[in-house]
Amino acid sequence: MAKVLCVLYDDPTTGYPTSYARDDLPHLDGYPGGQTLPTPRGVDFTPGRLLGSVTGELGLRAYLESQGHTLVVTSDKDGEDSAFDRELADADIVISQPFWPAYLTAERFARAPELKLAVTAGIGSDHVDLDAAIEHGVTVAEVTYCNSISVAEHVVMMILSLVRNYLPSHQVVLDGGWNIADCVARAYDVEGMHVGTVAAGRIGAAVLRRLKPFDVHLHYTDRHRLPREVEEELGLTFHASAADMVPFCDVVTINAPLHPETEGLFGDKLIGSMKRGAYLINTARGKIADRDAVVRALESGQLAGYAGDVWFPQPAPADHPWRAMPHHGMTPHISGSTLSAQARYAAGAREILENWFAGEAIRDEYLIVDGGKLAGTGAHSYSTNK
Repeated sequence: MAKVLCVLYDDPTTGYPTSYARDDLPHLDGYPGGQTLPTPRGVDFTPGRLLGSVTGELGLRAYLESQGHTLVVTSDKDGEDSAFDRELADADIVISQPFWPAYLTAERFARAPELKLAVTAGIGSDHVDLDAAIEHGVTVAEVTYCNSISVAEHVVMMILSLVRNYLPSHQVVLDGGWNIADCVARAYDVEGMHVGTVAAGRIGAAVLRRLKPFDVHLHYTDRHRLPREVEEELGLTFHASAADMVPFCDVVTINAPLHPETEGLFGDKLIGSMKRGAYLINTARGKIADRDAVVRALESGQLAGYAGDVWFPQPAPADHPWRAMPHHGMTPHISGSTLSAQARYAAGAREILENWFAGEAIRDEYLIVDGGKLAGTGAHSYSTNK
């Protein structure tokens, strides 16, 4: 029997919900492009409930315990003698979320001799040292596509919020004011702007599709060029690299995975090559943007705004400079953890576990590392240091 160690974020400060704003979720037939939603043999939760926090347990306890497995759930993942470190020593499986990542470092792999499977309940497995996973023969899987559209919607919201100066204007209302000139002095229309995405995978492509009706000029760069018919349908301009693309753009959105080629990509040099007064959106990973370079660009006016919900480390410390920098629209890492998305990534996590325990193949699109090498989606999206 297996010990499953699950690291989830804390419950709401007011306690686990007893009621919700809505009674149900819309029905989805599948993902764009034809991939099916998660297909576990069963679920023990009600879609639309809070599953990603400690009490929600991803809806896994009844299933795992009925099969004789042990489930340990904690939010305590950092610092000396964390619950995560104590329980990791004899864990067979670790489940974590990108929003509250349990960083599986090389040192932690070395202290986890029983570990065989690391599951990301969500998308993006960069909190797992993939080189170490390969070295130790650990399979890494994630619930690909489960919250891609959730993130794409968040990107569009943040673009509009920055360009239209929404957040400061809303604050005027909260403060009891009616300072119209103060609100509109930094407000523009998105119409006619040039908007580019760094990476046009599931999230990036969904962002492009959602922006097309705004009558903007769309640009993208990606290591895998989109089919010509997609470029023509959306009116896309392809660029060979981010450095080639960003000088043309009024808005740049980062939708790339974190790996050695993208870490620190948006530093002083690349940001300095952007149009003065451009906006930068980052819902990918915090380390793709240089922390201090972003602050400097906002303070100097090189960037008119920066928004995103990804930080490093996560959770971000209270003194993280992105909390206090000017003209930002930062949120905690929530873009892919809506109640709608939670139903999908909880179901996907269970599907992966069901396959694993039954000795069945995990979906290729869920695999990041398998058999001692990058596999499935991992081979398409990631690179390693080896």
